[in-house]
Amino acid sequence: MNVSTAIENRRAIKAFDPSHRMSDAEVQQLFELAKLSPTAFNIQNWRFVVLKDPELRQQVRAAAWNQAQVTDASLLVVLTADLKSWEKEPRRYWRNAAQPVQDFMVSALDGYYRGRDQVQRDEAMRSCGMAAQTLMLAAQEMGYESCPMDGFDFDAVGQLINLPADHAIAMFVAIGKGTQAAHPRSGPVGLDEIVITDRFAG
Repeated sequence: MNVSTAIENRRAIKAFDPSHRMSDAEVQQLFELAKLSPTAFNIQNWRFVVLKDPELRQQVRAAAWNQAQVTDASLLVVLTADLKSWEKEPRRYWRNAAQPVQDFMVSALDGYYRGRDQVQRDEAMRSCGMAAQTLMLAAQEMGYESCPMDGFDFDAVGQLINLPADHAIAMFVAIGKGTQAAHPRSGPVGLDEIVITDRFAG
């Protein structure tokens, strides 16, 4: 499947076959592709929490308005980010680069993030959003459906997964064998409204 086809076919599917299991090789392939997603300064700040424990999945479902895809999808990923990844041995992110590049990047990274909590959080959300799209398109190519989710109690889920204090949850992605087709696309907005040339009017 080419990229254009995957983009066109990807839809948010809510109904999954609860008996289907993905192979370990398939799951590894998904995450090998997801970790190729871009991050600023190459900080690779995403942390993919894969929920396998059925009891935990039930608890998370209760915190997600009882949405069935939380327990029925073959794979449920909580996309989180380490907000402080930028200061945790940052030189390792460029260990294969020339020394002058390493020196410049470590200094630039520190100057960009230190003392800027909102920037750190914004970066986390951007990184996880891009990784989520990579996961969903990769799943589509592999013949699976997916559903991005933010309809849940973030604090409750954070407690359930023992989220570290310096991490943040961005969203869920549920992946599996869909059992119902998506509804027709409803109300797509035209390009003339969403593409702005140079600047907004006014």
